[in-house]
Amino acid sequence: MTARILLVGAALAVSLLSVGPALAAGDAAKGKKVFAKCRACHKVDKPKNGVGPTLNGLFGRTAGTVEKYKYSKAMKAKGEEGLVWSEEILAEYIVKPQTYVKGTKMTFRGLKKPEDIQNLIAYLKASGA
Repeated sequence: MTARILLVGAALAVSLLSVGPALAAGDAAKGKKVFAKCRACHKVDKPKNGVGPTLNGLFGRTAGTVEKYKYSKAMKAKGEEGLVWSEEILAEYIVKPQTYVKGTKMTFRGLKKPEDIQNLIAYLKASGA
């Protein structure tokens, strides 16, 4: 049983390490174009909420905690469960937001292309998210 737990832990660590460099390889300029799909609801150029919460300071922030934004109960619950936004978590979430957080208010259907996700994350990081 202990060996099985160690094996699963090692596999998880290896998979996380393999995702990290791929995410870091994004192109911020291309990511700005991808962000055009997000801009109607989210801001990164100023700390102001829109239809969606501001993305300023996103990475390292607990889900559902931007002040003065009315989150869905589902997103607040994810934050209370310990969901903290990282590059890896955002990469998983943005593929199908409604599947990742059932009950989210976010209506965006998701990004399908891994390179779009990598580029979006590079843009968000360059923009102070």
